[in-house]
Amino acid sequence: MDAEQQAAAVVEALAAVADAGDAAFLAGFFKTGPGQYGEGDEFIGVRVPATRKVAKAFAGIEPAAIDILLDSPVHEHRLAALFLLQARFDRSRARRTADPVAEAAAVEQYLAAVRRGRVNNWDLVDSSAGPILGRWLLDKPRDLLFELARSEVLWERRVGVLATLAFIQAGDASTTLELAPLLLDDRHDLMHKAVGWMLREVGKRVDRSLLTGFLDEYAARMPRTMLSYATEHLTPEERAHYRARR
Repeated sequence: MDAEQQAAAVVEALAAVADAGDAAFLAGFFKTGPGQYGEGDEFIGVRVPATRKVAKAFAGIEPAAIDILLDSPVHEHRLAALFLLQARFDRSRARRTADPVAEAAAVEQYLAAVRRGRVNNWDLVDSSAGPILGRWLLDKPRDLLFELARSEVLWERRVGVLATLAFIQAGDASTTLELAPLLLDDRHDLMHKAVGWMLREVGKRVDRSLLTGFLDEYAARMPRTMLSYATEHLTPEERAHYRARR
């Protein structure tokens, strides 16, 4: 099959497990109404586990077929495409199938999709930024993440922050702690949640004192939601202490 046929086969498989009731629920959950962050996004009603299952069944499709899916107006098509792209990235790094050229190509394909606005809702970002871009940058310069964090585009900023989850999981909080101060004045609630979440993970997975040290310096400037997320696993007394500093 050529790329168009491969993409069509994925679309058909997703349609077979779609549910109209779920489509209506998901459209509301992901804020697709006028003026909302997901305005205009289309849903057919496929839940994430079913989307993953479909993607697994088509794991060998061509990069061009993945791009066709990424350019679909349907949310679940794009999510499946990101799962497929991650599978290509994972294969390129596996011991038996390691291919540095294919690895770099998968990352470039991902970044191209981000830059043309195809990774454009929080679940799409959160399921791909760390597993693809973050893991790629583990042993590389990370200037790109600072460029993304300064973008005018919400989803690019979120990719920049969420990519650092891969570093946190590897025990490295440095980039998260450098990016977070740049985003204290971000106006979007989804960025407040993203930064707070990553700071919380720093405290949970790397070093609690790194989190509290950051809070000691910046809590007074942090948006309420960001601070709430960041302090979620602290004691009630500690949470109250940092809230009082705002």
